[in-house]
Formats: sequence, structure tokens, C-alpha cells
Amino acid sequence: MAQRDISSMRSTLEFLMEENEVLDVKGQVDPIYEIAGIEKAFEGGPALLFENIKGYPGVRNVGNVFARMDRIAKIFDVKDPKKVKFKVLEAINKPIPPRIVSQAPCQEVVIKDDIDVMATLPILKHTELDAGRILGGGNNFISGKYFRGGTHISFNRTHFRGKDWASIMAGPPTHFGVIAYIDHPEEPIPMTINIGTPPAVNIVAGGGNVHSVIPAGADKVGIAGALQGLPVDIVKAKTVDAYAIAQSEWVIEGHLTVEKVWESEEAEKLGRAGMKPFFPEWPGYLGRAYRFRKFKATAITHRKERPIFYTPLAHSYEGSFLITVFREACLYEVAERCLPGFVVDVNTLHGLKIQAGIVYQVRKSKPWHEGYQKNILAAALASTAGMRLAVIVDEDVDIYNADDVLWAITTRVNPDLDIIRGSIGGRGTIMQPMERMGGAGGGFEGGIGIDATVPFESKGEFRRSHYPVDKVDLRNWFSEEEIAAVQASQDEYAKVLARTGA
Repeated sequence: MAQRDISSMRSTLEFLMEENEVLDVKGQVDPIYEIAGIEKAFEGGPALLFENIKGYPGVRNVGNVFARMDRIAKIFDVKDPKKVKFKVLEAINKPIPPRIVSQAPCQEVVIKDDIDVMATLPILKHTELDAGRILGGGNNFISGKYFRGGTHISFNRTHFRGKDWASIMAGPPTHFGVIAYIDHPEEPIPMTINIGTPPAVNIVAGGGNVHSVIPAGADKVGIAGALQGLPVDIVKAKTVDAYAIAQSEWVIEGHLTVEKVWESEEAEKLGRAGMKPFFPEWPGYLGRAYRFRKFKATAITHRKERPIFYTPLAHSYEGSFLITVFREACLYEVAERCLPGFVVDVNTLHGLKIQAGIVYQVRKSKPWHEGYQKNILAAALASTAGMRLAVIVDEDVDIYNADDVLWAITTRVNPDLDIIRGSIGGRGTIMQPMERMGGAGGGFEGGIGIDATVPFESKGEFRRSHYPVDKVDLRNWFSEEEIAAVQASQDEYAKVLARTGA
């Protein structure tokens, strides 16, 4: 078995290569359209390591690293991919603080003069409608007094419109938005943009937006340390009063200035927010350009030996798992705080693998449990800005199969009593077109909670049929090859029914 070292993206890739999880791309690829096109074409497939990038000799690029849950489970040494969320939850509750080091791989090469980010880094242009080449894989790191004594790490789309300056999106619902517009709106904020960070750092950066569980001032890098099983090393930046993730492949140092800039030239000419296209965003729609604070770069540092750039696509299996792995743990915790032990499991179905939906599985074992499912729905809808759909089902429903969840909704929901709405007129997220249209200033039209559980007193009326799949041994009639061939031809819902006898 391959040795598992996940303290860096580089060592993780070496481990995944030995596990045959990486497709090595030797031919030359262009960061304009081609890399994004290949990653999307291989959606849900192997990690892709691009060895030959047009215009960037000596630089490699990786994507689709987190595009499969079984691979994520392998990275974090969890046997069952469905249990990764619980390892994340343990890390949330028992963080390991980061360790400060004096020397770091990310600072083997230091560029302070004539900074030209676009000429140095193979930043992608994803589609023909993009406002430019947008950096989507950087982890912004802010700590100390600028994050209420904690450590903040997050993904924020970044557009270098100049050689050494960029717009960075800091949406109000996020901790980055709290830092930029609530806590420190009138002062420059020293920070680093870290690219190719350890897997645990990427997981926390992607999903740490459930503020009811992860408050401002939390030690997010400490959570990443607990997830990977050892402290995340951080190092003092070379040019600003901030820290960098020591095992990063690349770091851009600088300040978030007080100046505001438009995210695109088109938006600047128009002078109106949310009207001009930007690049594909996580809900699956083309994002729009806005006006945010300006980032001014003061240095670029990187590893010396063939540094690896990282390019997750916002709307992709990888982009979705980067959000939902951590978010599921947080939403499980939200329910656990409502009634400990009531929730069995949570899952985000593929159609919900954005910051907008969740499916809960609960066990009603006592009469007084009745009603708590609606408390949990209400809490979930209010737990994070823009939550659009929360569904709750009984333990006899497979929450990893959309057809079984739809079956429960179809057969167990009373439209008058079991559908609730939350946050009407509240605040959602500008990434969702419906929420941009919802009301004055982008008011949220309200999420939907669906109680698809059986009333406790009526359980007998809802007993599922059960065919005797557990009483037959198919090998008495069929060869292993015949059984395997039939099972390979079954779709996912057929496999659920064949396994459960429902």
C-alpha cells in the first residue's frame, strides 16, 4: 500500500499516483479554455496533472483532485466515504492549532520586484464569456487581530486586472466579508493568497461558511490540522505582517486595500453591479461582476522544483465536494444541537451540491420526538445565508439516492402541514439568480423545508413492502459472472431496491 502523506498537495499527489488516482497529462495544454475544458470533460474522474502548460515552462497544474468522494475518503484515511463528514466534525470540535516555522517550502523562491502575477501563474480562462482569467483556487489567509484572534482561510474569486493588483470578492455572508466590511472597513488588511495548499486546508476553506457552527474568530487552520492529523505549518510572510501556509506551492503576499474596484472592465464602464458576466459560479449559472476591495500584491513566493498550480472549477464535482464535505458536518451539528441523537445522517445529493440544500435522516423512536423534525428544518434554513432546500426523511429512506428521497416526498408529505418556508424577505446570496431577483436590494424569497417523515402514531400505515432478497442466495442459480453482469446493468435506484428488497 502506498505511503499516505497529506501534509502538502505535492505529497498527496504522490500518494494518489501510487493509488492510480492521477492521470498524467504530458501534452501541451493552454490555460485559456483547454485546461478547464479537459477538467469538465473528465468530471468525476481521475485527478489531472498537467505537465506542460503553454507559456509557463517549469510550472505544473492540477485539478479534479477532490472530484470523487471515495478519493477524498482515501486521502483522509476513512474507509466509508459516507463517514468523512464525521471525521470533519471531530476536527471542528477538537482543532489542533497551527505551528509557526521559520523556513518553508513555499518561500524557496521570492519575487519582490517587477511583480506580474498573470505572467507568473497559469491562471485559467474558463469560458468564452469570462471577464478575463480568473483565479479560483487560491486560499485567502488572514489571522490574529484581523480575524478576532482566530485564523481565517477561504476561497474567494480573484481577478488580476493589473500586473500586481486584483479585485477579490468578499460577499457579506462570508467571514471574508465580515473582515473586509464590518470589522476592518477603513484599514488595509495584510493577507496572503495560498495556492496548492494541503488537502485539509482546501476542505476547510471551501466549507467553513456555516456561522452558527464556525463563528468569526474560529481557528479554521486548526480545524484543518485536526483533519489531517498534525498541525498545519505556517510561516511569516516576507513583505507583509501576515502568515502563509508553509506547505503551499505558491503564495501571493499583499494587502486588501481600502480602495474599491470593479471586477471587470465591462462592469466598470457600465458602473452597475450584477449586470455584466464574470465566470461560471457554484450554482451552475454564469456569475456577474461586482465591486469589491482591491488587493495589492507585494510579493510572489513559490517552491523551486516545478511548482504546482491548482485549478478547481467552481461549478463541478470538485467545487461541490470542496463545499459540501465540511458543510455537511456543520449542518449535522446544527441538528445535533436541536436534539442530540435524533439525526442519523446527513447528505447533499448531487443536485444540491452547492451551498443551498441538505437531506437529513432521522430516527423517531419515541412519541415526543414528533415535531422535532420541523425544528431541525427551521434551524437548517436559518443556519446559512441562501439555504434553499432542506428535506428530512425517516431512517428507512436512502438519503444517498435521489429517487428514494423523491419517493418519500411523493408518498409522505402533506402539503398543508409538511412544507415550511424560511427567511422570507431576509438575505440570501447574490450568486443565485433567483435571489438577485427576489426583492429590493436582492431580498431572499425564502427557502423550502420539506418534512417527508411518517407521523410517529401512523408508522404502521407506512410500512414499506419488503421482497425476500435477504432470503435468497443468487449463487444457487447463477454464476458470479452472471450476477456481476446483471448488477452492472442496474441503475443506482435499482441497486438500492435490490439491496433493501423495498
